[in-house]
Amino acid sequence: MVTSLKQTHIDEILRHAREAVPYECCGLIGGHDARTQTVYPLRNIATDPLVTYEAAPEDLFAAQRLMRERGEQLLAIYHSHPRSHDPRPSETDVRLAYYPSAVYFIVGLAGEEPRLRAFHISEREGRWELVEFEVIAGDDR
Repeated sequence: MVTSLKQTHIDEILRHAREAVPYECCGLIGGHDARTQTVYPLRNIATDPLVTYEAAPEDLFAAQRLMRERGEQLLAIYHSHPRSHDPRPSETDVRLAYYPSAVYFIVGLAGEEPRLRAFHISEREGRWELVEFEVIAGDDR
């Protein structure tokens, strides 16, 4: 199933990524039936946020609680690679991919325009694959 991402959600993710520069940002995306509903920006508390991300546990738990209250499922996880123009999962991204059913969005900020790519990552199998997603207009609920 192809994930449908609202343009307004892409805008939120890009804004978060730009605000975090030079560090990586991270967050969750909740929704239903592969259609995004809410973006949950999280604080990156990684020891070296220039090259990796780790969500603040209290932010992560709060986002998961809100998703449950709203009846949403975790559809995707996003983070940024501020110095990449063609973002791909790093070895660390693959090693720490604990949600195999989630889509992983990575924002590359090094080019003239930001580039958003989507992946399925299998920590267990140690691999990743590029996946398609569609952008839908508006903020219909």
